[in-house]
Amino acid sequence: MKNLTLILVVVISLFLASCADMNKAQKGAVGGAAGGALIGQIIGHNTEATLIGMAVGTMLGYIVGNEMDKYDREQLNHVYERGVSNSPSSWVNPDSGNRYQVTPQPATKTGNKVCRKAEIQTVIDGKQETTYATACRDEYGQWQIQQ
Repeated sequence: MKNLTLILVVVISLFLASCADMNKAQKGAVGGAAGGALIGQIIGHNTEATLIGMAVGTMLGYIVGNEMDKYDREQLNHVYERGVSNSPSSWVNPDSGNRYQVTPQPATKTGNKVCRKAEIQTVIDGKQETTYATACRDEYGQWQIQQ
């Protein structure tokens, strides 16, 4: 059993090292899987308990990580909805410390879709980046970034 735990820790550690490009929800899922697997092994002392712990940890970690991203999506939706055209709106994510400044452009109508472009400046892990995005309202009135 101790060999299984050691192998699991090594495999998960290697996987975590390759997670640089994941979003918060994915990182949360990976971290939750690792923690859940270890707790499952400690409590159950068998492979089944380890796998159950990993599954539960994955789900909980994903939920927690996704909620952290949800704050930024809500703020961005608010800027697209109520932001004054050509006037920047800023916020700092209280969980991650990431900073955002979004400057929306006037809304346009294409067919039956209302869309709005915006310049999005971010500072994440000390790295500043500027991107340009267009969002359009979906059938529920939420702004969706267009790919």
